[in-house]
Amino acid sequence: MKFNLDEEDKTDVSLTPLIDVVFLLLIFFMVTTTFDNDASLKIELPKASNAVQLEEKKSLEVVIDRSGQYYMDGKRLLDGQSRTLESALSKLSKQYALEKITIRADANTPHQYVVSVMDAAGRIGLSKIFIATSSEQDDAKQ
Repeated sequence: MKFNLDEEDKTDVSLTPLIDVVFLLLIFFMVTTTFDNDASLKIELPKASNAVQLEEKKSLEVVIDRSGQYYMDGKRLLDGQSRTLESALSKLSKQYALEKITIRADANTPHQYVVSVMDAAGRIGLSKIFIATSSEQDDAKQ
């Protein structure tokens, strides 16, 4: 008995539909994804009854959470020492050519942490310092 080995069954798997589905999923996730800059750090701003909405200009933003950790440019500083604060403030203000600083401190943050940032900013020549608050009207809307 002789088997015909010359004719093999050729099975082809077409990858085109698989690639189409993968690209459609990729496009779907790219379109539906939202990015929230404030989602990484939750702080509760202190309230002010006569808060003034300032015009939006570029400023260096320093965020202080309730445990006293400092965040600049979305990154946590290694420690809260004055030379570390000065170095980071100086580097970022020169890198982005910014003249003012906005401090966003949690309402439960000890006052010393805010004063340390203000002191470090003053030593490197940043004299326009703003403190972010939330108005009582904003809280009533939520």
